[in-house]
Amino acid sequence: MRALWARFKTELAVWRAVGRDPRTPRLARWLLGLALAYAVTPFDLIPDFIPVLGQLDDVLIIPALIWLAMRATPPAVIAEARAAVKNGTLAT
Repeated sequence: MRALWARFKTELAVWRAVGRDPRTPRLARWLLGLALAYAVTPFDLIPDFIPVLGQLDDVLIIPALIWLAMRATPPAVIAEARAAVKNGTLAT
């Protein structure tokens, strides 16, 4: 479980670095922002009080938005962000 949490924190730092890079396309930034907004706002496409489906939309929509953002981002930007996070040279 700790390894999963560490991986999530690393990926979160990579997404943050990608979002800040000026070479990241505007669409990718919007998708990352939309994923963050959907995760932290109380708005849901399917209300959470509906069993299973209420939580399932969160589990599917947020990763889908992040996946689309990463697909829209040049691989070099993602690779540089991963290297910066790995080396701890990420500027805050």
